[in-house]
Amino acid sequence: MAARLLDIDPATWVPHSLHAPDRDWVETNCYVDLWIEALHALGLEPLAALPFTVTQDFEGDQFTFFKFPLEDLRALFGLAVQELAIFDTVEGHIEQQLRRGRMVLVEVDAFHLPDTKGTSYGRVHTKTTVAAVEIDIAARRLGYFHNTAFYRLEGADFDGVFHRTPQTLFPYCEFVKRESAPFTGRALVDRSLALLRTHLRRRPADPIAAFRAEFPSHIERLATRSMDYFHQYAFNVPRQLGANFEMLGSYLRWLADNGQTDLNGAISACQTVSAACKALQFQLARAVNRKKFGDYDVLLDTLATSYQFALTPLVAKYA
Repeated sequence: MAARLLDIDPATWVPHSLHAPDRDWVETNCYVDLWIEALHALGLEPLAALPFTVTQDFEGDQFTFFKFPLEDLRALFGLAVQELAIFDTVEGHIEQQLRRGRMVLVEVDAFHLPDTKGTSYGRVHTKTTVAAVEIDIAARRLGYFHNTAFYRLEGADFDGVFHRTPQTLFPYCEFVKRESAPFTGRALVDRSLALLRTHLRRRPADPIAAFRAEFPSHIERLATRSMDYFHQYAFNVPRQLGANFEMLGSYLRWLADNGQTDLNGAISACQTVSAACKALQFQLARAVNRKKFGDYDVLLDTLATSYQFALTPLVAKYA
């Protein structure tokens, strides 16, 4: 018998507005994207959980792989995310937790995920995380959130995801346990603003300046590498920065819709950061393909000034 947390269908699933097709970055990273859709499916508002985006830093070779802090999910929605110890079959543990009303996050190989057709499915072995919300072990079927939507897989893909052959290492898994009722309405906005104040105090000094200082060395590497390397670079540098700031802009718009004032300038600046990152990614892709690099100072200037225009008013208002 299937264990099912949510009664949903891939054919009728409508993604959250954060995954609307007209956004600069429809996909951000697998962890953020699956949580957006999982929270949406649980009737919760993922926009309220985006204050952490103000803390993104440049880490020397990449921008922070931004994630919902687990303590924020607990503070806003009463959800406790805990590690799930695996000592039997992974699918058996998932079934047990789903029967207890708990979603399970599990690291899997995207080689076996049909929703990655055209990128990883059947082509490339790469680690990603899915949120399992239904499983039927006898029928070899799994329902899961991944990237921007809800999907099902079955048969050989089920066997591949769960390594139904001898294996030496179990995947990392988490389960989501309801500890208390979620905040809603005005209380949710106030709780979110409290998180924003906390995260603003943790913000980095100037990540764009740090990135700009390292950028010439990035160009040197890109000039000698393949397009495959560029795609990995693009995911971890311009995409993470751009997607993070598009998310921050959406969060600020949510605050404005809920009574917060004087945010239009910051919202516009966030969108400019997002668009500039997309332009930088396109220009670098052409340069790597042609092995001919140009001058990127105008885009880097735009990133630097827009970052300040986005963060400065937020610090003045909320920090």
